[in-house]
Amino acid sequence: MPQLSIVIITFNEEKNIERCLLSVQKIADDIVVLDSFSTDATASICNKYSVNFIQRKWEGYSASKNFANAQAKYDWVLSLDADETLSETLADAIRKLKQGEELCTAKFNRLTNYCGKWIKHCGWYPDTKVRLFDRRTTHWEGIIHEQLIVNSNKPILHLKGDCLHYSYYTIEQHYAQTEKFSSLAAQSLFEKGKKATFIKLYISPAVKFFTDYFIKLGILDGGAGFTICRISAYTTFLKYKKLKLLHEKV
Repeated sequence: MPQLSIVIITFNEEKNIERCLLSVQKIADDIVVLDSFSTDATASICNKYSVNFIQRKWEGYSASKNFANAQAKYDWVLSLDADETLSETLADAIRKLKQGEELCTAKFNRLTNYCGKWIKHCGWYPDTKVRLFDRRTTHWEGIIHEQLIVNSNKPILHLKGDCLHYSYYTIEQHYAQTEKFSSLAAQSLFEKGKKATFIKLYISPAVKFFTDYFIKLGILDGGAGFTICRISAYTTFLKYKKLKLLHEKV
């Protein structure tokens, strides 16, 4: 039976990490948790389980995930964030896959919980992710919204079930993340020589809201859908506003 390493990155994830670890117990042959020196109970929770708990200075999403993959015992890796958990259906699908002669690169849908509500629209679902892979032929790239680069021509299997993503417990958390991600995105655009034009600054946010709320049916997610689409539009505005300020400082 092929063996599988579970790789997770953490920072102050005491609300989420145990749920994540419990969801992979029946499929994990090895669990690596790379922690960026959490100041809450993350470490003590992880130490309750059979986990290779490693602490290392944060170097960004892609660099951290690539380093964590390298610490795994086995070449086949299932990469999860601490605020994600496998549904029973998805865990069963991975377990059945392990019963074969060899594993294969696989993807699955991610269903997000926003302040207690499961979001089925807004462009947030199915949010398909490739997360089961051979580390010898893959690597992570990108500053934010990191992308897994698969250097293989073999087909990618789509597994049944959802990865359950517990994103934000409060709207304040969403706004805090917006500040962080918009700054990173603005810096990335600045380094690529991009400019914050009038259209990007004022028209793009409106287009973003209209697309997510009406075209991608965020309206069907009720009040949570409206909030998500509004903050997503604000994030777009903030990204270009910060980009404009970066150019003004030059």
